[in-house]
Amino acid sequence: MQQIPRLAKGPKAIVYAPLGEVAATPDVVLVACKPLGAMLLQEAAGRAGAGTGMPALGRPTCMALPAAMQHGTLTSLGCIGNRVYTGLGEDEMYVVVRGKDLQAVAEALTTIENANAALEEYARGRRQQLSTG
Repeated sequence: MQQIPRLAKGPKAIVYAPLGEVAATPDVVLVACKPLGAMLLQEAAGRAGAGTGMPALGRPTCMALPAAMQHGTLTSLGCIGNRVYTGLGEDEMYVVVRGKDLQAVAEALTTIENANAALEEYARGRRQQLSTG
């Protein structure tokens, strides 16, 4: 059976809040996004040295929080319980970012978005070339 990541010690309190409303640096940030957004965040985490290289996690979703705290940014596909309780769409998933890495990941995101925009333009042109050639 797969080892489920856990915290070594239970927290005294857990606070869930929108990122813009927290007063202190969170331990983890849970981002619900579409696969394209997850791709960009994972690339940004890698550029920032905050990625884990772990495969996407499945059930249970909650294991992604301690796993990210211990290892860095990772992807969670979610689980049915989480999807029912939160309303996460079937076209969405999570990227979990360690709070202390958030600034570096956010800064790297601009570079990653620009690189992907340039690559998309190239790929579209190349696709057109291949389909007419």
